[in-house]
Amino acid sequence: MARSPLPSANWHYPTQVRFGIGRIAELADCCTELGIQRPLVVTDSGLARLSMINRIVTSLCDTGMAAALYSGVRGNPIGQNVFDGVDAFRDGGHDGVIAVGGGSAMDAGKVIAMYQGQSKPLFDLAVHAEGDAGIDASTIVPIIAVPTTAGTGSETGRGGLITEEATSTKRIFAHPLMMAGIVIEDPILCTGLPSDLTAWTGIDALAHCFEALCAPGAHPMADGIAIEGMRLVKEFLPKAVADGEDLEARGYMLAAASMGSTAFQKGLGAIHSLSHTIGSLYDTHHGLTNAVYFPYVMDYNRAAIEQKMERLSAYLGLKTPGYTGVLDWVLETRSFYEIPHTVAEMDIDDSDIDRIAEMSAADPTAPTNPITLDVDGARRIFLASLEGRLG
Repeated sequence: MARSPLPSANWHYPTQVRFGIGRIAELADCCTELGIQRPLVVTDSGLARLSMINRIVTSLCDTGMAAALYSGVRGNPIGQNVFDGVDAFRDGGHDGVIAVGGGSAMDAGKVIAMYQGQSKPLFDLAVHAEGDAGIDASTIVPIIAVPTTAGTGSETGRGGLITEEATSTKRIFAHPLMMAGIVIEDPILCTGLPSDLTAWTGIDALAHCFEALCAPGAHPMADGIAIEGMRLVKEFLPKAVADGEDLEARGYMLAAASMGSTAFQKGLGAIHSLSHTIGSLYDTHHGLTNAVYFPYVMDYNRAAIEQKMERLSAYLGLKTPGYTGVLDWVLETRSFYEIPHTVAEMDIDDSDIDRIAEMSAADPTAPTNPITLDVDGARRIFLASLEGRLG
């Protein structure tokens, strides 16, 4: 018998993860384990057109479950996507959510599972600087997460990102019970992802690990997960992009993505502060936007992260040590995957710079940037990214 290119394993951190080739066959068993009999499968409109989604819903129905599909999620999910999903949940009398897809579907699925039982207006429940948003935990239904991309790591996160239409601002919703009770990481489900999206989502996973490592504060466990996640991206992202059918590479990229979201419980930073703002205003792809901002935020934070870059460059085996080695690697990685070097190449100019700076400084990820990210700092990073200026 030929050896499988990827081990099959069950992990229980930060939640139950069923990892390996073909594990999607266990979806109905996962529903039973969590007490779900009427699952609502939440995905985006693009994935809904693929036979994979129909097979998932059909397989659940064949076991006697009253499964249904909601696919009204856009690439950067908005409040209306949640409202429509909640209507579908209530109309079908569902008792759990299966979120299938990339970060948009999983974020929306988790927020639908939370919001379907709440009485307050949706955006009153978002994370605010003043603290508790008042989510009624007793009504949150069980969630199963099935990622089909390896980037956001939303499957092992306890939050969801939704754009508030009235203000064009991405809001974060978070609660411990929004963590999926079971995650299925099956690399077969990722094999249809195009090479450009594979690269963009992979660099998103890299950015999560990187910013978690750089976030201030003592959290050795998060730091350890972050650096190993980056090593996996370095080794396996080129293979996944070169051959989308490489199940070993796809599998370890799924692991790296989950490691990123596990590590960033420690914090994120200005890559995400700027990326969230640009994504909400210009509807750009989150992973691609992270990739563009990556070196400019490194430059801004250099004084605070140089010591960590010494350790990171050694662990990754980079040819040049320290900060310079890591920056060179990031720039080479971006170039290899044909990532734009400036936001100007994404058809973004400085016409809305004041709003971009203000929104970025107010983003919930800004407080854990290694160097204070105020309006002036966000403006400086944006201008550097517009002009392609480093150092």
